[in-house]
Amino acid sequence: MPVTAKLSRRFYEQFGDEIANELVDWFNAVDATYRSDLREVNELNFARFDAKLEQRFAEQDAKIEQRFAEQDAKIDRVKVELVRWMFAFWTGQMLALVAFMWLALRPR
Repeated sequence: MPVTAKLSRRFYEQFGDEIANELVDWFNAVDATYRSDLREVNELNFARFDAKLEQRFAEQDAKIEQRFAEQDAKIDRVKVELVRWMFAFWTGQMLALVAFMWLALRPR
């Protein structure tokens, strides 16, 4: 919505309607050009900002994925270690049970 430039009545009286109207039209053309240029600059800046934002989101997604992969690897190591300890515990329990049964059931 362009704002139309207006000149004082004295300006119109001094230089005439034709020159004053031509000057008003020129002011309006310059204003429209500046508005158009400003709009283009703003669109370019927003496009650059949007591209940077997308890049940063992609970088953060990659970092998060890397951290999840590291955590998955740690969890897998913990699972392996847990199974080893469980096997050692079960083996010890079975040996104790067999020894107890052998002592309890052997002929006296």
